[in-house]
Amino acid sequence: MKMEFWYLVLGGLLVVAALLTSPLKRWPLTPTMLYLGFGILLGPLVFSTIKIHPLLHTEVLERAAELAVIVSLFTAGLKLRTPFRHGKWTIPIRLAFISMTLTVGMVAVVGVVGFGLPLGAAILLGAVLAPTDPVMASAVQLESAADRDKLRFSLTGEAGLNDGTAFPFVMLGVGVLGLHEIGDWGWRWFTIDVLWAITGGLAIGALLGIAVGRVVLYLRRDDRERVGHEEFLTLGLIGISYGAALIAHTYGFLAVFAAGLALRKMEYRETEAKSTESSIPDTGSKTVSLRLAESVLNFNERIERILEVALVLVIGIMLTPEFLNLNDLWFVPILFLIIRPVAVVVGLIGGGVSRTQLSLISWFGIRGIGSIYYLTHGIGYGVASDTARQLISITLWVIASSVVIHGISVTPLMSWYQLNRRGQVAAAPGSSNE
Repeated sequence: MKMEFWYLVLGGLLVVAALLTSPLKRWPLTPTMLYLGFGILLGPLVFSTIKIHPLLHTEVLERAAELAVIVSLFTAGLKLRTPFRHGKWTIPIRLAFISMTLTVGMVAVVGVVGFGLPLGAAILLGAVLAPTDPVMASAVQLESAADRDKLRFSLTGEAGLNDGTAFPFVMLGVGVLGLHEIGDWGWRWFTIDVLWAITGGLAIGALLGIAVGRVVLYLRRDDRERVGHEEFLTLGLIGISYGAALIAHTYGFLAVFAAGLALRKMEYRETEAKSTESSIPDTGSKTVSLRLAESVLNFNERIERILEVALVLVIGIMLTPEFLNLNDLWFVPILFLIIRPVAVVVGLIGGGVSRTQLSLISWFGIRGIGSIYYLTHGIGYGVASDTARQLISITLWVIASSVVIHGISVTPLMSWYQLNRRGQVAAAPGSSNE
């Protein structure tokens, strides 16, 4: 397709998305469903205006999804203003490590038994589908840094963490397939791909986030009116965190997330004396660090939405009979109604989560652009064509189903949750809204 047509399509979609944002909030629909529908119309299923071949365009798809995910992870880190010492962090950590590991294992079992996949490919499928998506799950994540809701905090933290903690299982999967060195009995995988890559990525991102934040605040300590050049700071910090992590052979996703967390942590420490943990200072009392964090967050959210439009449009275009095997559709309810709930319930045993919150966390295991990245990254190691096609089919079914099913349910369920929460607060005026 000619480039000018791409301009026309993307421009028209952005205008339509902007005009329909407010009306969609009143319907059981989301903008993501709109983007997916446009992609289906443009793709081979309907008008066949655009064709994207997942196997021929693997590297391009990987890079596009990679960019969307790292921007979204940085945004998620900036929203998580709660200090690490707070008990709320226990829930996303459990979800990102215990629940996600259980999900990988259960999906791998289904992959071997139900789909007849080789063990390595089944583990890779588990790694692709286990992490929840930080890009397409914005409707159930924290709405701002001042939002303290436990449900939203848990889903935001989970999406931020598990997009990095899934990487070891991707490497294990391709290693079992013989496409990556994991060492005898997996010693290299455990020491390098698990211990070093996870801790190193978090450390690099945190150190760079703190360093850049301190330099910016030092240079602008006398400027109380504005920060300026937020877009350069945002893209620059994302770039150096991600690049440094990859050079050090650690996980760049975790580094970017940690950089966002570190920048927000610096802001919290500076404004802690002026505000309680439950609120953000008003405009008149905002510190330079708070202006910086909020400005960077606002810019990042705009970039995130633009990238979401483009990537979900691409996913819709890829929904073709060639890469959608109807025989793979049975796995979708297994994942959403059995595997995800079991993994969440087991992972959060004794976690102090209410029954309502536990049910909603179990349901909103949204899959999306992160899965596209892990899929294309894994296939890029040289997975056999037939196996790759089956992995693509299963993944596309899961993502498309998640966009539709979770999209339809998110507005009524979150509205019901908010009403239920207000009722509990009204019944117990002195209680916390967490």
